[in-house]
Amino acid sequence: MSYPIENRFRKPVELVSSSVALMAAVILWSHPRLFLVTPVTGSVTTLLLISLALWRGRQGYQLLRFQRNLRRLPQYTIAASAIPCPEAEVFLGRGFRWTALHTQRLYQARLPENRHLRARNERYDQVRDIERRHPGWWLAKLTMQTAWWNPVAPLPPVGGDPALHGVEPDERDIYFDLGERVGHTVVLGTTRVGKTRLCELLVSQDIRRGDVVIVFDPKGDVDLLLRLYAEACRCGRAQEFYLFHLGYPDQSARYSPIGTFSRITEVATRIAGNLPDQGQSAAFRDFVWRFVNVMARAMTALGMRPTYELIYQNAVNIDGLALRYLEFWLDRDHPQWRDGLPEAGKDIIERARKTGRTTYAMQILALMQEQYWHEPVADGLASVLNNDRTYFEKLVSSLYPLLEKLTTGKMAGLLSPDYDDPRDPRPVFDWNRVIDRCGIVYIGLDALSDFEVAGVVGNAMFADLTSTAGRIYKYGHGHGQRAPGSGRRVSIHADEFNELVGDEFIPLVNKAGGAGYQVTAYTQTSADLEASVGSKAKAEQIFGNFNTLIMMRVKYQATAEILTKQLPMAEIRSLTLSSSATDAVKRGEHTAFTAQTQDRVSVREVPLLQPADLTQLPKGQAFALIEGGQLVKLRLPLLEEQDPMRLPGLDHIVADMRANYAQYILAVDRFNAAGSDPGLNRKKGSFIPVCEASTDAAGNEIEGAIDAKAERMTALDPGLTTEGKGSGF
Repeated sequence: MSYPIENRFRKPVELVSSSVALMAAVILWSHPRLFLVTPVTGSVTTLLLISLALWRGRQGYQLLRFQRNLRRLPQYTIAASAIPCPEAEVFLGRGFRWTALHTQRLYQARLPENRHLRARNERYDQVRDIERRHPGWWLAKLTMQTAWWNPVAPLPPVGGDPALHGVEPDERDIYFDLGERVGHTVVLGTTRVGKTRLCELLVSQDIRRGDVVIVFDPKGDVDLLLRLYAEACRCGRAQEFYLFHLGYPDQSARYSPIGTFSRITEVATRIAGNLPDQGQSAAFRDFVWRFVNVMARAMTALGMRPTYELIYQNAVNIDGLALRYLEFWLDRDHPQWRDGLPEAGKDIIERARKTGRTTYAMQILALMQEQYWHEPVADGLASVLNNDRTYFEKLVSSLYPLLEKLTTGKMAGLLSPDYDDPRDPRPVFDWNRVIDRCGIVYIGLDALSDFEVAGVVGNAMFADLTSTAGRIYKYGHGHGQRAPGSGRRVSIHADEFNELVGDEFIPLVNKAGGAGYQVTAYTQTSADLEASVGSKAKAEQIFGNFNTLIMMRVKYQATAEILTKQLPMAEIRSLTLSSSATDAVKRGEHTAFTAQTQDRVSVREVPLLQPADLTQLPKGQAFALIEGGQLVKLRLPLLEEQDPMRLPGLDHIVADMRANYAQYILAVDRFNAAGSDPGLNRKKGSFIPVCEASTDAAGNEIEGAIDAKAERMTALDPGLTTEGKGSGF
């Protein structure tokens, strides 16, 4: 039987009829003569009464189960080795498809008359007060136990409103089609709500499917690193695992962000793309781009692989590269050029004095001018040499600090590898090699120590990946294709991707899906992304390229509306009690008054999901738009055990990451929770200077710098102690 309004918030009266039917069955079975029935009639009636008792008891149990789930949910844990990994689907967790029925139930759960069924009701608060006043009392010890028989057990430390998931007690495993991954996925959620744990879940499945897996981790989550390596070992792919970490250059694999390219102009684009491009800065950026492009073309012509270190060396002393290339070009195209070299006369000497260049360089330029010899790279270098050195250095002054950050200390050997050094055991990788060998790469960018270097390297890596996608489009994959005509999937996971996103990221999500790229990006708010790219239109352009949206708990309405504005309206019903009475007496009628009572059902439209609902999600729970806008409610699983895997020879890195990054992130979270400006979050806020001047030019820790960092961090957050500060706080 259907009712206009489903009411699961009433008392379970079905249990009364179930108990009565069960007692009647027992009495009838044990004393049939009292009811003057035959044994056959008594047996049949007994069976009918038992069936009625079971049926009504099941209805009552379902009602009690629903009301219990409004207050708390059973813990959802699975073993790491038991994570489902179907070939054609992606596993997200347990949950249900959210419909208008669940909106109706959530509306009813929040009515004042149903407050006693919610998690934090008056009885719950009273019990917690008793526990605070009498912590050692035997009754307080009982109420603090999280047992099934305790109706006021403490809630798990996940916060939020359990009713958001409790409105549907019958949940199931949630999957979505693997083909949707190439449409890319974005995960939104505030700090410490489970984004990285979701990343672990998805990465584990990608590794088991045999995909190329690339994980960008700016903050340095050690559990994510160990999960990658554990899954690589479980699948027999440990030899394909690469660890790249800016915070540990001695143990990291080496990578040159500008070492591989399809077109030589990409080198200048990746370097100049990290310079300001607003207002008057755009002109200087264009000049730097041209300058770097000329150097890169000259270096490749001379057989030199561009690296940050070589670019920096030649930028501060362009004369050496220019003379070397000019001699190379003239020897190749004009072998007798030395015979016609003009004498170093007064004009040439005066020209060399004004520009700050060598007399020999001015002689070569004069020869080129006299003989009308032209060549694109030579002309570009000549235009540089013809400028006054001081004036020219002012034009490219913004380039030097950027390159100096990328070539200082041990960072130089990490980002500008010497490919021919047999004494360096650290492997060197590039994206072509990783994709062709179906590799697994963990990229720790150490953004908490230096967010500018992390952003530059991350942007260059995205640009390199985009260039590699273009190569795949044109030439296909290398050896090891899984099947003729099929490409290898490249799963890119970018945690805290607002730290890394730039103009290079837009074509990656916009056009690289056809090359098998499937990007999963994790960030906190839409404002973070808008602040990173500097434009609301660009931020919306990036979000528009993500077909799958997973939203965990968020703090700002603008971020929540990214999901809620895509949902339809729903009709909910409310019951209104109408009562009236009148004492008017009509002639000829023997009544003193009349009364009337009505239950009126009204229907109104409300959003299927409110932005406020997304701010009340418990940790580890999410709403997701999958498969063309299908809304599902999710619970993410907790891994039951930690894999007993270790990174060979890198145990001290794991221990250091656990000690340092965890405390640093805790301070950031506490500061943000205290009401900091979200626009300052790990961009230009108070946390970046904590790691200033902690290393010298060689990349070594300055004595006393760690103590200073610890004292400044403790001043920032008194809840932290300085114990263990000698380990690199």
